[in-house]
Amino acid sequence: MGPDPAPVHIPVLGQEVVALLGGRAPSLRTSGWIVDGTLGAGGHTALLLQALPEVRVFGTDQDPEILEIARKNLQAFGDRVRIERSRLSQLAHWMRELRRERPIGWLMDVGASSLQLDRPSRGFSFQNDGPLDMRMDPSREVSASDIVNTWSEQDLADLFFTEGDEHRSRPIAAAICAARQRVPFKRTGALASLIADTVGGTGRLHPATKVFQALRRAVNQEGAELEAGLTAARDALAHDGVLAVISFHSGEDQVVKRFLSEGARAGEWEVLTKKPAQAQYAEVRQNPRARSAKLRAARRLRGASAGSGPASGTEGGERA
Repeated sequence: MGPDPAPVHIPVLGQEVVALLGGRAPSLRTSGWIVDGTLGAGGHTALLLQALPEVRVFGTDQDPEILEIARKNLQAFGDRVRIERSRLSQLAHWMRELRRERPIGWLMDVGASSLQLDRPSRGFSFQNDGPLDMRMDPSREVSASDIVNTWSEQDLADLFFTEGDEHRSRPIAAAICAARQRVPFKRTGALASLIADTVGGTGRLHPATKVFQALRRAVNQEGAELEAGLTAARDALAHDGVLAVISFHSGEDQVVKRFLSEGARAGEWEVLTKKPAQAQYAEVRQNPRARSAKLRAARRLRGASAGSGPASGTEGGERA
């Protein structure tokens, strides 16, 4: 097998993100700092820094390989961007550690990056053979191979159904458990082939799509990470600060919608997207993965009580 393909990354809904975080509304500020909790290759951050000359970005990602790409892509912005390795669940710690004023914006683009999906060596792809890994953060102890080879048939079936919406989860789980008794699963190709043989290859999606999605979400604890990131944003954002979240999984979109709706009823948020923003035809043509993206955003209300924000207690303005 040859080397992984060269990295290609197109930020999804980039102009919409800039419009929401860039303060087009008169009440929103265009100076201060923004948290990009899923920096990836830096595409959204680059757009924000180009459009908002008085903004600085604190960018984090849990994937060290992608962070190295981001550092190169963003080096021209100098000290306007700070990059650190962090999971979403660690952002609350970073907010206390940095001791800056509260951020005016907070962005999360959740799910797998195209840079992860397109690199067979990362083990996310069912289309190209690679190690059955799927860890965005390589320091996580549990890989996709561990789950496939050790979880019970019932637990696998439940996982594939709840996290992947795979309605053929039971026969797939049964086939996996029977096959692993002979040879443990170590490669993505072997697992994808077994799934295709078990349920057939009809339909628009590859038959392994939903199972691989469910495994990726379990390995990276994506549901818990999203909840932690939302909570950290609520506690840290400045009054009038904007939270923007892009999701690709219907369950994640519902989590974000519920979080913002409940917060709006409690007087914490003004929801800025009554319906989620979605990619237009031209963007989908350029980047087919944008088709399923949904962007929701809300403004932190001035009267809302602050949570465990930065120790400085200041709100907005220039970075300390």
